[in-house]
Amino acid sequence: MKPLLTSLFVALVALSPNANTLAQDIAEDARLPLEELRHFTQVFDQVRQAYVEEVDDKALLEMSIIGLLSSLDPHSVYLDKSSYAELQEHTSGEFGGLGIEVGMEGGFIKVISPIDDTPAKRAGIKAGDLIIKLNDQVVQGMSLNEAIDIMRGPKGSTLSLTVVREHVDGPLEIDVIRDLIKVNSVRGKLLEPGFSYVRIAQFQENTGREFRSTINDLLKQDNNLKGMVLDLRNNPGGLLHSSVDVADTLLDGGLVVYTEGRMPSSNNSFHATPGDALNGLPIVVLINEGSASAAEIVAGALQDHHRALLLGTDSFGKGSVQTVIPLGDGRGIKLTTARYFTPNKRSIQAEGIKPDIIVEPAEIKLLEPHKLVKEENLSGHLSNKTNSKEQAKNSVSLEDNQLYEALNLLKGFDILNKQIPKI
Repeated sequence: MKPLLTSLFVALVALSPNANTLAQDIAEDARLPLEELRHFTQVFDQVRQAYVEEVDDKALLEMSIIGLLSSLDPHSVYLDKSSYAELQEHTSGEFGGLGIEVGMEGGFIKVISPIDDTPAKRAGIKAGDLIIKLNDQVVQGMSLNEAIDIMRGPKGSTLSLTVVREHVDGPLEIDVIRDLIKVNSVRGKLLEPGFSYVRIAQFQENTGREFRSTINDLLKQDNNLKGMVLDLRNNPGGLLHSSVDVADTLLDGGLVVYTEGRMPSSNNSFHATPGDALNGLPIVVLINEGSASAAEIVAGALQDHHRALLLGTDSFGKGSVQTVIPLGDGRGIKLTTARYFTPNKRSIQAEGIKPDIIVEPAEIKLLEPHKLVKEENLSGHLSNKTNSKEQAKNSVSLEDNQLYEALNLLKGFDILNKQIPKI
C-alpha cells in the first residue's frame, strides 16, 4: 500500500468500535473493495494538498463520515458532541431551537412538522414547507447537520426562514424567535359532556405513562364518556416504545408493529397486552401529512385492528427505524437499520397511512339563515308544552373543520349505538 493509503486504512480501522474484528474481517475476506479505497485516498490526498484552504486530517475524516451517512437516506446522520447531546435532550422533552422536525428533500430542508406551542408553530411554519434559505445563507448544498447548527441559537435571537409552500406563489420570509423548547407530550380535555379529546404532540420517554394518566383523569371528570378524539396531526414521531405503549393502552392485545432489517437485532415484534383503557369506546384518530414515524405506528395499529376510525389526510410516510450508535467521546451516529410494518403487513415507508375518511383542512363559515315563515311564526299556533326550544350546539369551532367532523362522527356512533337493540 502507498503511505497515505496505509495511514487512512489505519484511521478507518481505528474508528471502528471493534478495531481488531474489523481488521481481521478485511484481512480474511477482503470485503472492502481496494480499488475504491484507492480512489477515496486519491481524492482525500488531493483535497488535503490542493484545496484553497488548509483542512486538517481529522476534520476531513469527519466530513467523510458525514458524507457517507447523508448519502444513504435522509435520516441517517453523524452526531457530533453537540448533536448527540441535543438528541438526548430532544427525547426528554426540553431542548433549544425553533421547534420543528426536519428532513432533507431535493437538497432543501423539509419541515416534517412544527411542534405544538413552539416559536416555529407560532410564527406560522407548516408541515411540508421547504426551507430554501436560513437568513442570507442558501440551504442547497448544506448537510442536514449544518442546517440544524444554523437553526440553533441563543434564546431570544431571530432567524429568518425563506420557505416555499405548496399552492403559494413565490417564497415566504418568516422570522422566528428562538426559544427554549419545552414540549408537553400529552394533553387532554372534554370537548363537551361525553366526548373527550387527547392530543399527543410527540412520542417522548414518558408519553405512554402520561397518555394513560390523561385518560384516567378524563374518565374521572366524566364517568359517562361516549368516545374520544385522538389527535396525531403534526406529530413528528419519536420513540418506538412510547408508540407501542400508547397503542397498548387502547388495544385489547394483538400485534402493534414489527420491524425487519438485515441484522438479527433489527427483526422485532411488539404486542399489546390484554386490557383496553376505554373498554371499547369509539375512537376517531386525526392524522395529516405531518404525522410521521411513531404517530403512524399508532394510527396503523388502531386501523388494522378496527379499533379506531382514521380521519384527515395521508400521513408523512416515514416507515424506517433509526438506531443511535454511540462512537465514544460523546459522539455517535443515527443509522437506519429497519423498516416498520403494521399488523396487516403494510409498509409505512414512502406510503404513509391513508385515513378511512379523507377530510382536507378547510375554511368553513356558516351561511345566514333564510327568514322563512315557520309554524311558530303563525298567529294562534298551538304551543308545544313538552319539548324545549333549546338546541344542542357543537362546542368545537369550525376553524378546525377536521376536529369538528371527528366530533360529529363520535356523536353519530353514539346515536346508532342507542338505536341498536340489545339482545
